[in-house]
Amino acid sequence: MNNKPPYRIAITGPESTGKTTLAMALAERFRTAWVREYSREYLDGLGRPYEFEDLEQIARGQRLLEEEGLREANRFLFCDTDMLVMKVWSEYRFGKCAPYILEALQNDPYDLHLLCGTDVPWEYDPLRENPGEREELYQIYRSELIRMGGAFLEVRGGEEERVEVVTDYLNARFSFIVTG
Repeated sequence: MNNKPPYRIAITGPESTGKTTLAMALAERFRTAWVREYSREYLDGLGRPYEFEDLEQIARGQRLLEEEGLREANRFLFCDTDMLVMKVWSEYRFGKCAPYILEALQNDPYDLHLLCGTDVPWEYDPLRENPGEREELYQIYRSELIRMGGAFLEVRGGEEERVEVVTDYLNARFSFIVTG
């Protein structure tokens, strides 16, 4: 955990649970930077079905985007995915995970994880693979976060409700007052 801002906030959870929407809304609320999900860019340009080896490249690209984002952030950097997503995705899809991802997760730089609930409607996207497994995957994420032992907050509800709950939590935890 960092001792001073910007604090890294990882937004995690199954696909189609509002991670991107939450990252953008929080960045706007706190007038700071957010990091997009690198896997979309990588997979859109791949030109073939992805393979196990691609996940490490995606993880490395995600970390680079985060390092760039830290230079633009103030107070918080909201990350629209994290190494936990990479681990769960890899193990769920391939039954294994690259050492780079496991090591990056072990050296987790995030000050807080926001675990997005499955209570938002599924939205089709050609990159999404698991519409029927969201709750199962949510429980995997939750168990992993408990095992990791760091701070995490489960967020549910509509966009405005999620933003308000997270804003209140961040204001209390990190002593910033942002009212919107």
